[in-house]
Amino acid sequence: MEKSDAMDARAPLHHPTITLDGDGEALSANFAGAWTVATAGAAEQAVDALNSLPEPRRATKAPAMITFDLSQVVTADTAGAWIIHRERARAEFVGHRVALAGVGPRVEFLLAEIENHIPRLLDRPRRPYLAVRALMAIGESAANSGRDGVGLLSMLGLFGWRLATVFTAFRRLRITSILANFDRACRGAVPIVMLMSFLVGLIIAQQAGFYLAAFGATIFVVDLSGVLILREIGVLLAAILVAGRSGSAFTAEIGSMRMREEVDALNVLGLDPVEVLVVPRLIALILALPVLAFLSDIAALLGAGLISWVSLGISPDIFIQRLNEIVTPLEFWVGIAKAPFMALIIGLVGCSEGLKVGGSSESLGRQTTSSVVKAIFLVIVVDGLFAIFFAALGI
Repeated sequence: MEKSDAMDARAPLHHPTITLDGDGEALSANFAGAWTVATAGAAEQAVDALNSLPEPRRATKAPAMITFDLSQVVTADTAGAWIIHRERARAEFVGHRVALAGVGPRVEFLLAEIENHIPRLLDRPRRPYLAVRALMAIGESAANSGRDGVGLLSMLGLFGWRLATVFTAFRRLRITSILANFDRACRGAVPIVMLMSFLVGLIIAQQAGFYLAAFGATIFVVDLSGVLILREIGVLLAAILVAGRSGSAFTAEIGSMRMREEVDALNVLGLDPVEVLVVPRLIALILALPVLAFLSDIAALLGAGLISWVSLGISPDIFIQRLNEIVTPLEFWVGIAKAPFMALIIGLVGCSEGLKVGGSSESLGRQTTSSVVKAIFLVIVVDGLFAIFFAALGI
């Protein structure tokens, strides 16, 4: 093959050039000059000589071996070495076998560094089958539920221990904090709890009257509404609203303190975070929820009495008389007895989720959402367990 110069022969000594020598099965590409960033434009013109090489897959007489001779390279930097590396990769991609010769220490080092920093294609892990993914999700959910259960039991034990410590040394009981949390959890929640309970009681009586009227048993709306509201609906509705209101507030408050490292500051000061942050909130919530449950019962019965009077023709005096005949104090106390246990569950979930918050606002939002969902779920579970327990006792 005739010798081909990429650059004019009168080019300066350090101008980058490529000269092709040889034919047949062997071809040599002689690199010469300075391959630096200053001569990168000329280097890009010089590599045009390599673009004229025939592709082995398309020409039967294409050389099987190309030698890049770098013995005449005067100097090189990263830009020049990158061009040489790129042309070598391009020649190998079309099917040539490329070997390097006459590589100086500097060029060899640069080429090695470029090779080490070439981005590698990441192997995409094979996704398991849908059934396997479903089983994995179920297993992870079960493991997470187990960890959450252990965490709640641990928080419950720690709360009991700190509460016993506080009552043995009464001066450590933070009365001001308890009253402040009681005010926010109880007085602040009265309007929304009573409004929602009033509407729910109204709906229960209206729907019950609609179906019982077909059997001529409209008066039994009082029986159904009274027992259902006092035993189940009043306390359950109050607990759900408190879980969404106060439980999320506990998580957000303690989580914000975690983000600002105030919890760590309490440890540095020698104060127990559970005693300072958790115990007052739980005591306040245990005292507040029975009060809210009582107010919820009153509001729901008012709603049921109003719709019975307006829609069903049951006057208030008949409603109250029938209510006194059917509903006993036991029905009321069965409902109220659930409130402290539900409050304890809500407080434990809210505080434990708050202590799990990391250093980001995303973590705070995630744990607050988790707190509300878990608290409402556990409140309904506790209500179901109480229903089974009272049924077993015949109450």
